[in-house]
Amino acid sequence: MSTTKSPVPTQSLPDRKDVPQADCWNLASLFPSDAEWETAYAELESQIDTYESFRGRLGESAETLLEALQFESDFSRKAERVAIYSFLKTTEDQGDSDYQAMKARFQNLAVRANQAASFVQPELLAIDPERMDQLAADPLLEPFRLQLDRVLRQRPHTLSDREERLLAMQGEMSSAAGNAFRQLNDVDLRFGSLTDKDGNEKELSHATFIQFLNSPDRSIRQAAFKQYYKAFGEHENTLAATLGGSVHRDVYYARARNHESSLESALFPDNVPVDVYENLITAVRDSLPTVHQYLDVRRRKMNLPDIHHYDTYVPILSDMKKEHTWDEACQVVIESLAPLGSEYTQTLTDGLRNRWADRYPNRGKQSGAFSCGSFDGDPYILMNFKTDVLNDVFTLTHEAGHSMHSWYSAKNQPYQYYDYTIFVAEVASTFNEQLLTEHLLKNASDDAERAYLINNELDSIRATVVRQTMFAEFEKKTHEMAESGQPLTVASLRGAYRELLDAYFGPDFVVDEELELECFRIPHFYRAFYVYKYATGLSAAVALSRRVLEGGQAELDDYLKFLSGGCSKDPLDLLRDAGVDMASPEPVKTTLQRFKTLTEELDQLL
Repeated sequence: MSTTKSPVPTQSLPDRKDVPQADCWNLASLFPSDAEWETAYAELESQIDTYESFRGRLGESAETLLEALQFESDFSRKAERVAIYSFLKTTEDQGDSDYQAMKARFQNLAVRANQAASFVQPELLAIDPERMDQLAADPLLEPFRLQLDRVLRQRPHTLSDREERLLAMQGEMSSAAGNAFRQLNDVDLRFGSLTDKDGNEKELSHATFIQFLNSPDRSIRQAAFKQYYKAFGEHENTLAATLGGSVHRDVYYARARNHESSLESALFPDNVPVDVYENLITAVRDSLPTVHQYLDVRRRKMNLPDIHHYDTYVPILSDMKKEHTWDEACQVVIESLAPLGSEYTQTLTDGLRNRWADRYPNRGKQSGAFSCGSFDGDPYILMNFKTDVLNDVFTLTHEAGHSMHSWYSAKNQPYQYYDYTIFVAEVASTFNEQLLTEHLLKNASDDAERAYLINNELDSIRATVVRQTMFAEFEKKTHEMAESGQPLTVASLRGAYRELLDAYFGPDFVVDEELELECFRIPHFYRAFYVYKYATGLSAAVALSRRVLEGGQAELDDYLKFLSGGCSKDPLDLLRDAGVDMASPEPVKTTLQRFKTLTEELDQLL
């Protein structure tokens, strides 16, 4: 008697409506319902015309200027809640046209508000400097003095009232390339399905791609890699056009505002010298032989004849299982953060329990992870958590670092100074990763588990410092290409990326042709000159975490003061106060030296 084995059904992602409420975030701290969002939207829209009442009057008196600045601050605070709610709703299911429309309506409102307010900065800068000094010295304006100083710093890069209005009107148009990429990447691209290690058909998506690359079966890793990038290859011309459009937008705005380059323009708001960016690239380039050494250790310990990109995600000790349920992941994260004190850990515990986080993948959900804090709402966390990927536990503590940074800043700063810059944001998140690594290493049961965790730390440094610096160098290179008049085509973009792949991975690494397509799929490339902050952030975090772990109450207080600082000082000054000088290349070099030391220990342990 013979039997026919029934096919195993494909494991598909659930629709949003089928996800249990307990696994979803609760956005009630922003708005309890869409109807209340609509009310706030209407109120905000009705206030746009108020800007006009201040036109031509900003230099009239300290009282008038205070009234104008306070109105703008209050308007921005209300707009933040409206914006974040509409944004978060779109990330739940990017195919939901109702929430796409809600977000688009706010974007239209924001453009109109920016147009209405576009006279403010030019008018402030047109005030006679002596008169402005008199106004700024008035005690009434003390709450906004730093804000005024930052506006006045913009004098060489601010245009006339009419020109600023024209730039403000371009807001929706300038976001077209990024919006097109996100719709293609998050909604329209389909990658099919693959058979996993257990013989189950499983949907290949942004969320499951890394799961497949973590498979101990090399044939599965290779198949996932080929199939995933095949979809991008089928759309490479569209993707090259969207990426090129984003780069040209950056070049246009930099030139319009009289900056020397797109890079200088991007660094200007944080008051970060271009040398910091270039020193990072130089330091990482100088350490590439150590990176190549690690990749060879990985190849040898995995008993591979050669090494490809799809071999760099799976743990070397792939037979060691480190699974965490969501609750287990939360618990180990909280335990690892104990050095930050009870206020920090209790607040985070309560937040995760009260649905700050949107936990698991669903169909149409935005890929990846992020934290989205605000002044008046909870600091929400989007996750696509998978129980069998250790990196997702690190992602959780990373995003929790952002959320607690938002919580401390909102608690300790007024609205106009609570919103910290991205440069310091990546310190708070990767600091948490360092504490988690320290906690797990301290509790390792044997050399094999220690090797597993060191391998994870090495991959983290390589991904955060080395890989992000490669991305940063690509952004610098593509913008320089555009600035020099070189066309940004499929061939030129892939060629520029291939040169970097060859340099960063080394002569003994097999760079598959498909990997060149990676340059078209990185969402951060659509907000250029962001990713270098991951590398500088981790370097600062390594230094600060050692300072807190090896120090006492004073060192902890310095770090918590940093978290509470918002944007009340420039980023480099906030970090100096906390105990690290990022104007120097030393923190980056120190982190890369740690990478070298760990590589040698891993080689010995295995």
